Amino acid sequence: MEITRVGSQPSGRGPGEWFTGTVRIDPLFSPPDPARVAGALVTFEPGARTAWHTHPLGQTLVVTAGCGRAQRWGGPVEEIRPGDVVWFPPGEKHWHGAAPATAMSHVAIQEKLDGKAVEWMEQVTDAQYGG
Repeated sequence: MEITRVGSQPSGRGPGEWFTGTVRIDPLFSPPDPARVAGALVTFEPGARTAWHTHPLGQTLVVTAGCGRAQRWGGPVEEIRPGDVVWFPPGEKHWHGAAPATAMSHVAIQEKLDGKAVEWMEQVTDAQYGG
């Protein structure tokens, strides 16, 4: 058994090549191989969002606070709120982030395939975001 104590893992800032706006990433779990699943608490300030991306084995988001937005490629922008659980299937191009005037936090859970959990793509434009 291993217990990771709160505050024992430093918060990180979401890098500009993967995010627009201010984003904080707090690692939650990433067990060693052969486990493949990892999770983080991600907090987006108002208007902040991910770039377009995919996950080889899909991604689950559990919204914990605030109000956000999510969109799959070719679909409408959807509002997401605390308690909502969002599933993106493997390979589905998507983005997620905060609403224009409200911060949003979610737990992001994804698995690695051959050591890779995400494929980052182009930034979400302001027109796509609809802010």
